[in-house]
Amino acid sequence: MQNWSIAQKQRLVELNADKSITEREFESLKERDAAFKQLERDLVKENKEKLKNLMEREHIPLTLRVERELEKWLTEKEDYTRVATPIIIGGDKLTKMNIEQDNHLREQVFWVDRKKCLRPMLAPNLYEVMRDLHRITNKPVRIFEAGSCFRKESQGAQHMNEFTMLNLVELDSVEDGSQMERLEALAKGAMEAVGIDHYELVRESSGVYIETLDIVADGVELASGSYGPHPLDANWGIFEPWVGIGLGLERVAMVKGEYQTIKRAGKSIAYVDGIPLKL
Repeated sequence: MQNWSIAQKQRLVELNADKSITEREFESLKERDAAFKQLERDLVKENKEKLKNLMEREHIPLTLRVERELEKWLTEKEDYTRVATPIIIGGDKLTKMNIEQDNHLREQVFWVDRKKCLRPMLAPNLYEVMRDLHRITNKPVRIFEAGSCFRKESQGAQHMNEFTMLNLVELDSVEDGSQMERLEALAKGAMEAVGIDHYELVRESSGVYIETLDIVADGVELASGSYGPHPLDANWGIFEPWVGIGLGLERVAMVKGEYQTIKRAGKSIAYVDGIPLKL
């Protein structure tokens, strides 16, 4: 039996061929090469049609549409306010997140200089903003942010050095003891907003937050939710109950768009809306 050549398989993956296609076997090289020629022609045509649809009708790539759907749900149905915070943060904020020098997450950080880095997560800034908003208003706070984060990740099918997170967090809006129930409601609301119904909610242990509620679909972790009070909170001057969820927007788009790799959904000059530009 003959498998695809390395170059053929790479090309099929690039064109977002279904996994069942990339794993096909053939009786002979002649049969394989003839099948590849026809498949490549069909997939190029399909991708060109998708590009035409984007340019003439959709105009917004899937990852950004996912962000807009979540923003609409949060602002119109959940009474959240959007905020925007700096991408460059002080390294002391990592320490306040219990990411010490010996923590493996510290090795994934892109440092700008000895004291500053590109944020690997949105949580440090959101901690500060929600604390101050609560102090000023003396009322429950519901805020979210969507923006780039940076980590020295393995370059696999589900990881990128630059990725987009949407973190939602609410402070002093739930009674202590009901945080997990609220997290489950928010997780279900988020998946409904983006139109994904084949997912499961999984409780996991966490090195930072002790326990998380993860959203998993097609074997991909789309989001992770956590809650307090938590020993970490005192570092930020927060003592009230809170809940929060961080969603990886490219991962959500990857599952929704049935992409083979997350790079199709990320910031790129090789792909536009999951469509390769080498057609």
